[in-house]
Amino acid sequence: MHVTLQDVAKLAGVSAKTVSRVVNNQGELSEATRQRVQAAIDQLGYRPNILARSLVNQRSNTLAVVAWGIDYYGPSRTVVGIEKRSDELGYSLFLNLMAHPDNGDIDRILDNLVERRVEGIIWAVPEVGANRGWIDSARLDRLPPIVFLSTQAQPGLTTVSVNNRHGAIEVTQHLIAQGRRRIGLITGPQAWWEARERSAGWQEALQRAGLNPDPTLVVGADWSAVSGALAMRTLLERAPDIDAVFACSDQIALGALGVAHQSGRRVPQDVAVAGFDDTPESAFFWPPLTTVHQQLIDVGCIAVQNLHQIIEAKRKSDLEVTLESTILMPELVIRESSARH
Repeated sequence: MHVTLQDVAKLAGVSAKTVSRVVNNQGELSEATRQRVQAAIDQLGYRPNILARSLVNQRSNTLAVVAWGIDYYGPSRTVVGIEKRSDELGYSLFLNLMAHPDNGDIDRILDNLVERRVEGIIWAVPEVGANRGWIDSARLDRLPPIVFLSTQAQPGLTTVSVNNRHGAIEVTQHLIAQGRRRIGLITGPQAWWEARERSAGWQEALQRAGLNPDPTLVVGADWSAVSGALAMRTLLERAPDIDAVFACSDQIALGALGVAHQSGRRVPQDVAVAGFDDTPESAFFWPPLTTVHQQLIDVGCIAVQNLHQIIEAKRKSDLEVTLESTILMPELVIRESSARH
């Protein structure tokens, strides 16, 4: 049997309303009364009924997270940040995992979330192909507030993302500073916005340095070590004189490192290798991998914080709702895989 407010009130010799005030830290009560009620709560093991409280307050205190790809490092770390900040702000999470990033069943997903009375939505599905085509202002006006992740900034949307292009520029400029001139690129799948941004950063850094972004030095991969190994073999066959490789994920870089060793190339003496993501394992690759650190947990935390502010502003009609884009700057982490000395 669940312990009720009435049970606590009876043991403490007070009204149920007084117990409610103690539980919710409301109203002016004497310290003696608070201590007597708290002692009864502790003795009976009372826990507030969250469902009943939400019915009274007409709030679900629930955020929805629509996600895909949490088996990948980036999306999984972002969800960790979402959970962390949601717990701190007192929200429960409803997780909806999509089978594919370009799932066309958007209407069913959104209708389900509205029926569950979620207070806000974090759209943590990466921008892939045209999977943002369902967004329009008229539809968004009929939905709970939404914060979009892993997407380019757009007017009228609240977004949180990492500046992937800046990270790619930083790592490519680092390779150039080490004296590398034939710098290959192993991209992620180009349907992904992040992959396109990283490719664009590689190209921009080369052009700034007066180097030709040779298209024959670009090979695609699918974020995995297996595809990174295949792409590295292709690069070495096309350009045996290649002296550096920027791999657009640490897993791709892991595959590239393996092929470099198998082919007799010394890393970094013969060919430098750099990745992107700064996975925990990258510091223990051989040699330790130069990479780009993304504040992925911060992305999740900021998304929840921004969504919370929008929810509170909508509840208080005198507050203005601000829709904004937050772009986090990644950091270059230099290790032995790229440095000449």
